[in-house]
Order: sequence, then C-alpha cells, then structure tokens
Amino acid sequence: MSTGATRKSSTKTRSPSTSKNTNSSKTSKTKVARGKGDELHQLAGGNIAPLTTQQGIPVSDDQNSLKAGPRGPVLLEDFAFREKIFHFDHERIPERVVHARGYGAHGYFQLTKSLAHVTRANIFQRVGEKTEAFVRFSTVAGSKGSFDLARDVRGFAVKLYTKEGNWDLVGNNIPVFFIQDAIKFPDVIHAVKPEPDREFPQAQSAHDNFWDFISLTPESMHMIMWIMSDRAIPRSFRFMEGFGVHTFRFVDAKGKSTFVKFHWKPKLGLQSVAWNEAVKINGADPDFHRRDLWDAISSGNFPEWDLGVQLFDQKFADDFEFDVLDPTKIIPEEVLPVQIVGRLVLDRLVDNFFAHTEQVAFCTQNVPPGIDFSNDPLLQGRNFSYLDTQLKRLGSPNFTYLPVNAPRCPFANFQQDGHMATRNPTGRANYEPNSWGVAGGPREHPDNGFKSFAASDEGEKQRTRPESFADHYSQARMFYRSQTPIEQKHIADALVFELSKVEHLHIRKRMVSHLPNIDSTLAAQVAKGLGIDVPEQAEALIPPMDVPTSEALSIILRGPKSFKGRKLGIFASDGADARLVASLISTFEKEGATCEIVAPKIAGVILSDGRQLVAKQKIDGGPSVLYDAVALIFSEEQANVLAKDAVSKDFLRDAFAHCKFVAYSPRVQSFIAAAGLSDELDEGCFEISSSQTVSSFLKACRELRYWRREPSVDFDAQ
Repeated sequence: MSTGATRKSSTKTRSPSTSKNTNSSKTSKTKVARGKGDELHQLAGGNIAPLTTQQGIPVSDDQNSLKAGPRGPVLLEDFAFREKIFHFDHERIPERVVHARGYGAHGYFQLTKSLAHVTRANIFQRVGEKTEAFVRFSTVAGSKGSFDLARDVRGFAVKLYTKEGNWDLVGNNIPVFFIQDAIKFPDVIHAVKPEPDREFPQAQSAHDNFWDFISLTPESMHMIMWIMSDRAIPRSFRFMEGFGVHTFRFVDAKGKSTFVKFHWKPKLGLQSVAWNEAVKINGADPDFHRRDLWDAISSGNFPEWDLGVQLFDQKFADDFEFDVLDPTKIIPEEVLPVQIVGRLVLDRLVDNFFAHTEQVAFCTQNVPPGIDFSNDPLLQGRNFSYLDTQLKRLGSPNFTYLPVNAPRCPFANFQQDGHMATRNPTGRANYEPNSWGVAGGPREHPDNGFKSFAASDEGEKQRTRPESFADHYSQARMFYRSQTPIEQKHIADALVFELSKVEHLHIRKRMVSHLPNIDSTLAAQVAKGLGIDVPEQAEALIPPMDVPTSEALSIILRGPKSFKGRKLGIFASDGADARLVASLISTFEKEGATCEIVAPKIAGVILSDGRQLVAKQKIDGGPSVLYDAVALIFSEEQANVLAKDAVSKDFLRDAFAHCKFVAYSPRVQSFIAAAGLSDELDEGCFEISSSQTVSSFLKACRELRYWRREPSVDFDAQ
C-alpha cells in the first residue's frame, strides 16, 4: 500500500494479552527497524567477518531492503538487495529454484459479478464472459523429482490471458508468508532447502537449518502455525484454497484506488490428510496429487474454484489493527467478508508437460490496466525478482513467445533480436518516437495504457521496517485458537515431529520459547513431547493481543459436508456379495464420488453371482491411504484366507488409525478379529448388508473423517 495517509500512532484497539511478557508496550523504533543483526553478531561471539556484497562492499543491514520511508516503495538503487536476489534467482538451471515440482492444467475464468465500479480491468467488466487460463500447482521446497505429499506450502499460480495482456496472479494455498521483506527470501529458502554440506533432507523442513532460521525470525510465527497445520498436507489440489497473499490495488477509469486481496475457494471444499497417512502415500504413490488432478479432468469431473475479493479503502487500512502491507498478516473474513465475483474451471489437460507446465513463466509484475501494486515490500521484491528468474531458467528474454506464455491479445513493441527470437519488428523503424507515421509501428496509448496509481510517497531513504509490522504473535495466536481441538493437536504433533529431527537442543529450546506468546497450552504440549521444560518466553517487540477467532481458518469447521469428488476404496474378494458391491458403487457414484476396486490380484475377483469384477489396484499397491473411505466385502472363506496376509490387514488397520469411515460385510468378522480390531470398532465403522445400510454409511462419509477416534489411536503431544 502506497499511502499518503499516515497510520495511527497506536494500532491496538484491543487489550494486550495478560500472558507473561517482559517487553515494554512502548516499542523501540530502532529495535524494530534494525531487526536481528546486532543479536546475531553477539550469538557469533563478536569475532566474525563483516558481511559484504560480491564486490567486497560491507553490508550495514541484511534484514531490510532500502525504502522511501518505513512504508514506502523499495528503491531501485538498492544494489545490495539487487545483487542478493539476482544471485539467488540464478542459482539453479534449468530447474526452478523454488516451486520446482509442479503440475498444471488449462481452463477458463468466468466473471459472475461485475467489478466495473472499482476497476477498469477488462476482465472484470462483463458478467458471463470467459477468459482463458492456465494454472500451475506446486510444492515450494522440493526438487522436481520429489514427492507430492511433502509438508509444504503449495503454489497456486494462475495465468489469465486477458484482452489487455496477461495477468499472473502468483499465489499460494496459504495467505501469509514467512518473511516481511523480499531481501530475506534467499535466506528462508536456503534454510529450508537441503543442507548444503550434505544435500539432505529433500522436500522437508524437519532439520536444523530451517528451525535455526525460523527461531531467529519471529515474523515467521504466523506462517509457522499455518505450515504446521493440516493446510500444509492437502488431500488434493482440488481441495485447497488459493490466495494472492499481498494487498493489491484496483484502479477505476478515473484513477481512484480500492485495495483488494484475492482468494480462490474450492467448490468441493477443503480437505487434508493425516501426517502418518502422508508419509505412507509418498511411498505408495509419490505422484498422488498429479494423478488425482489428471484423473479428475480426464473423467470430466472438472475442478472448480470461486474467485473472491476483499475490497477496502484507505480508511479501513488506517483503522485496521494490523498493517495491510505486512505479508505475514491477513484480514479475517469475519472482519471483511469475501465477495465472490467469478469462477475458475480446469477442463483441459496439457498435451506436453514440458511445453506447458515446465516452460510456463509467471511474473507477479504482469498485471493489466486497472490492477496495480501496493508497497508491500515482499511484493515489491517479487516484482523485481521474477523476470531475472525466467531469463536464467528459460535462457532468453524471448521466453514470452513460447505458446504457454504468449498473450492471446494482439501485442507489438520494438524489442528485437536476442537468443531464439521467433519474431522481430518489421520495417524501417525499431525505435520510438519516430516520424514514419503508420509505417513507424506501434505508439503509446495514453487513454487505455497501463497507468500506475498516483500515490504520494515521501520519506527518508532508509533500511527499516515500520513499527506497524512488529506484532509477530497476535495473528499466530488467532490462527491457532481458531482451530478445532483435533486441528490444534495436529499443529502440536507437527511441531514435535519437526523439532525432534533438530539435532541441536538450543535450537529446539529457542523455537519453543516463542510458543508461549501464541498459546501456553501449545507451548506445554510441544515441550512435553520433546521432553524439555518450557523455556523462558521469547521477548515480543509488541505484546500479543487476544483477537477474535475466525471460523474460516479451520478446515474442519468449513468442511464440505459432501463426499462428492472423493474416492471410496472397495477391497473385495472372490465370492463377495455382488448385490452389496453394486449398491456401494451406485450409491457413491450418484453422490459424485469415485469407486475403485482393490483385490488380491489385479485381474480382479469373481463375485457371488459369477460375474468378474476387474480391479483397479492389487492390494500390495493399493493401500487404504489412497482412499477417503473404505469398504471390505469378502466371502467367509476368503476372509479366513486374507486374515493371514499382513498387507491386507494393514489396509484395514491403517484406515482405522487414520480415522476413516469403514464399512464391512457380515462375513468379514474373522478378518477384523485377525487385524486386532474386534473390540475397537466404533461409530465410524458400519456393518452393511442392504441398500439402507449403504446409505447410512455414505451419510457418515460426508464428514470425511471420524475424528472422535483419534485420541484412542494417536497419543502424540497429549
């Protein structure tokens, strides 16, 4: 946000928490601005070589980019940031430095509500009009060959081929980020990537370098709550949200600005997997998310998202208790509702992965007239960085001519030559202005061309952050307390798991010291899980506030209440009740779900009526982790045989341990006993023998998980 207005001197509209905090409520501006440099120097013992640029110039501040005033735009003259991000962008070839493992599909965006009153952007004018789109989903930390179910942020990048040029809304499935200033982006990615001396672990954050950086970077605490939650292990691309992360601007025909935050909301609702389940999915099918998207589009079950916007003016921005330029903060939907204005549909698979998914180039600076940027320092840095990245990765400034990157509208300029130039301006003129008339080529278009919002910024050149960015814990607390008890348990479990992989005790303790600022119960659970006492509470620059919780932040509270788009695994044997199998398939497919047959042999089974049923999976390759619910339909004879097979018993035991709904035919009792679950069956387990009992099973499956079972099957962080 580029603001002529000045934020209020105090943004606290609610009382600070009464939890222990040794910091004064009067924040030192110098301390906020300087960040961690002095403290890190002390940690190193004081005897440390000065940090310099590649040219040997000592760096005074490696925590903040150079801005025009605390909340002003990042300045082009910041050579230290420019060199740092330039070098980072060029570290990998040809694989992306981040978001290397991705999967994409074609589709369209259709406007359902006009926004002509707030933006001149052509794409938001006419209800019903469709705009071609390409979407790439990705993990962040892993290499191109890593597995899909890493605990990680997911990229949600959308390229919209509008009539006024390409608009790249390059977002994530989490609405906040680890850092506030782009100068720290190389550091957070270096920290989470495989440690450079050993090149492992791959696609994992459970190691010393990551948690060392995070524990020294309190601004990351809100993001850590998200990344340790179930949001970081989504069941499918189809079941996750997307966010533009930053505050952008809409600009209307008269030059008036309205701030906007973008949201993608899945029509099929949110869903994630359990951590133990994710680990096993990665072994059973490391392409789980890719396959899911491919299968859905191939079968005509086109994934769909609503586009929502949060619109607000300068007064709201000034009055809101957190800074809307801070990318580690959100505006809760209860405070500012999300308006649904369009829908995104993916209806076409790529016909060549490299030509489309691998070569697609997203740049945050690609916006059409009517959309503009705020002074969010992370967004400003991304705008500067992405073009460098594409140049290095694709090898030429002419990457824009690749079909997946080329605009669908007419385009013309005087840019010429370069490696792999597939088109050049023709005629005599290759410069502007010129006096050759029509033959002189394209000209500026003052009326319809892109115009930046005429913001008024002023301030001293300085490396700093505003005091309004200094509250690092209040929204982390809000997120944690907005979760259901089972989701809170998962966050504690994740922190215990991740920190248990950290070899150095002082890093574990330093990280746990931040948790009392978020929630004392969470801190106690994590400390207990690690076998340590809760350390002295980390000092907060601004005492955390108790802000209202937000139901929109919980996956479970916003569940879909439908089994549509999900998958039922039917483990069947020879002699299985044909009528029961048919009832399951017809009932669940009518709901919009998919049914897959799992059998002892891939050739399938002979049902009770003599009909052969072909299997989709052999039991050894089709574990229950691949399904959202399971049903076991055996003959009595085969139940006794399968009771001796460890893999078959694991199918049931895992489904039960992962809190899935389980159905079984009456003749499966001996198998259940052999799996050791006869005395464990609960209300999430259904004996089915008729169409009525099948319907009852489906009704239960709409809850997706029987979470009441978890306390009896998983004792982590309790």
